Amino acid sequence: MSKPIVFLFSFLLIAANSFGQEECLLVLRGKVVHEENNEPIEGAYVWLIDSEKGAVTDSQGNFRISKICQGEQTLKVQYLGHKDNLEKVNIKSNMSITIRLMAEDVQLEGVEIHGHEDALLTTNTVSGIYGDELRISRGQNLGETLRRIPGVTTYSSGSSIQKPVIHGLHSNRILILNNGVRLEGQQWGADHAPEIDPFVAREISVVKGAETVRFGPDAMGGVILVNPAPLPVKGGQSGEIDLIGFSNGRGITGSVGLLGGSKKIKGLGYWIQSSSRIAGNLQTPDYMLDNTGAREFNFSGALGYSNSKLGTEVYFSHFQTTIGILTDSHTGNLSDLESIIENGRPFRTPDFTYDIQNPKQNVDHQLLKLKGHYHLADGAKLNIQYAFQRNHRQEYDRRRGELNSRPSLDLVLFTNTLDLSYNHQTRKNWNGAIGFQLIQQANSNIPGTGVVPLIPNYEMFNVGFFAIEKFTSGPLEIEGGLRYDFRHVESARVNRGGVLQEDVFDFNNFSAFIGAMYPISRNLTFNTNFGTAWRPPSINEQFSQGLHHGLAAIEIGNPDFVSEQSFKWMNTLNYSGSKVNVELTGYTNTIKNYIYLNPTEDRFVSLRGTFNVFEYLQTDAFFMGTDLSAIWTVTSHWELFSRGSIVRATNTTEDTFLPFIPTDRLETGLSYNFQTGVSENNSKISFSNLAVAKQHREPDFDLAPAPPAYMLWNLGFQTSFKIGNDKLNLGFQVTNLFDKAYKDYMNRFRYFSHELGRNLLIKLNYEF
Repeated sequence: MSKPIVFLFSFLLIAANSFGQEECLLVLRGKVVHEENNEPIEGAYVWLIDSEKGAVTDSQGNFRISKICQGEQTLKVQYLGHKDNLEKVNIKSNMSITIRLMAEDVQLEGVEIHGHEDALLTTNTVSGIYGDELRISRGQNLGETLRRIPGVTTYSSGSSIQKPVIHGLHSNRILILNNGVRLEGQQWGADHAPEIDPFVAREISVVKGAETVRFGPDAMGGVILVNPAPLPVKGGQSGEIDLIGFSNGRGITGSVGLLGGSKKIKGLGYWIQSSSRIAGNLQTPDYMLDNTGAREFNFSGALGYSNSKLGTEVYFSHFQTTIGILTDSHTGNLSDLESIIENGRPFRTPDFTYDIQNPKQNVDHQLLKLKGHYHLADGAKLNIQYAFQRNHRQEYDRRRGELNSRPSLDLVLFTNTLDLSYNHQTRKNWNGAIGFQLIQQANSNIPGTGVVPLIPNYEMFNVGFFAIEKFTSGPLEIEGGLRYDFRHVESARVNRGGVLQEDVFDFNNFSAFIGAMYPISRNLTFNTNFGTAWRPPSINEQFSQGLHHGLAAIEIGNPDFVSEQSFKWMNTLNYSGSKVNVELTGYTNTIKNYIYLNPTEDRFVSLRGTFNVFEYLQTDAFFMGTDLSAIWTVTSHWELFSRGSIVRATNTTEDTFLPFIPTDRLETGLSYNFQTGVSENNSKISFSNLAVAKQHREPDFDLAPAPPAYMLWNLGFQTSFKIGNDKLNLGFQVTNLFDKAYKDYMNRFRYFSHELGRNLLIKLNYEF
């Protein structure tokens, strides 16, 4: 048995021995929602008068009060602009309740929260990053931030480009919502990182199960929700400044945000934010990585108005980045390619520079959102949202003469989305929604590259209809939904023979789910969800036919692919005790007609260089795995945490293993809090170890063997203190503390180089 697994079972044994050691350890958990529309209320005050214990609801409306004795208690719930809720609760065992608050008067302003996306009320497993943990992750890209959540890893090409993987699935199977809008770029490539600025987020949530009923086929593998801070409804202003320096790449990142409300016009609020980043060549423990610098500049803003009936919001964001691609991944001849793969690292030893040369990629992305909702009678609500997105991607290769200044891939993607939904509350214990979604998309290759496009021009039209119902009775929640989607795709391009190739495809299917949540015993909650999902093949899987510059590889698609069909069953146990919190998730996922990119033994030799050939294939697949998240409060100062994941995936048609499946990993750590209780000045130090196993379940062929297992050590220190009414947060972090040389199986560039060496980060965050 491997060391990570032994540690896991040891941790759970320690946790189990600590259960039930104290009296009065009952737990009351619940959700506070608006009576009129069943939406969650953040910041409600929940108080047990007799026990003198309380809590404040989080962004999902959830609260938890622990260490409660048996007996009848008086529960009081308060929230500004709403009638107080006062009721008797007979607590005999752990219990969960739903509390609905009613607005005091329709004349009251400020009840509505602008710009705050409706919380995703789902029986699927949802994990989130917010507060101090999100602030600690500042300076990382979205993929790196999400790796803090068990079951979420990354699929990368080099050290600068990472995209999230949920339970072994990525790219067009994972949907990212940026402030409630589905993020649409050329997300099909491993080198196409999400065009989103993590500084926008006040909270990042991950739904690990299929959410195709709510969001459509692209949510087959899960959903990532990036939500900014809610717009104020009262006069006043606040803001935040971040400044982060990091040693590996000798870079700096900065961000400034301003949040405010009008004092003259009640209900009018605004938010503006901007960030920038610059970094030079990155470094492994033993050598510099040539041409791996990065530039980034982003800004966003929102304006909203609401009253007791109507809510409106306009939101705009701009994301722009330039990323260097490792020079040594583009080789001149077959001998060089074979030599660098065999060597496992570049032959050249470049100096540090901030210059970015070819090969590189330039990406800019704009998003505009218009949103409104209107409250109807009997708690019903009508929602409408329109969004426009433009994504421009340019990939540059090393070419001779004047051609070197031209992009080899020049794509512009326009996306229009329209969402309409009607939320209703038929009886006290029932609520649900019906909705309509329309997506129109057009992708064009800009002429003048001098290269046959990797993918053709195409237009896509998708229409979907859905219905979801949820029943709540005390601790029990049952939810189900059904959706139908129709997708029409037209593509066209001139192939290498100079012949116009045109294709038309129609795809349609149903998706459905049913789930439940229930506290089954003392301190223990169980939720289960079974869902069917489907996904039509993406344009790259059908038509890729050439060099993918960012990956330095030839990719070959197949227009005869059919839609994937998924059947996923997921179960989660959550234990919440006085000192121990454990969440354990297990799942199985059967995917018919699963599409994957497979390395081949072929090489492509041309005047532009020599490249490995990858081919898209289709088969039946079976995924299964488990996620663990555990926290043990050893004393008032010491805390032990652990999070890990295991994924197993097989090609059931050929009884072989699939490529690019995450390896087993377990992160454990110990933290020390210098203060206890509530204090204006808080300091914390943490020390953690990440253990990643070797991928022994390899496909029949790969360009190089799976890299060995590795262990990384990380160190962090955070402190905060008040400056008048403001707050200053300081942080110091060291990743890969002992400068370990290693490779990660999920990095497409592991054939050419190692991962990053030690990185020191100094962080300053000022809240005013």
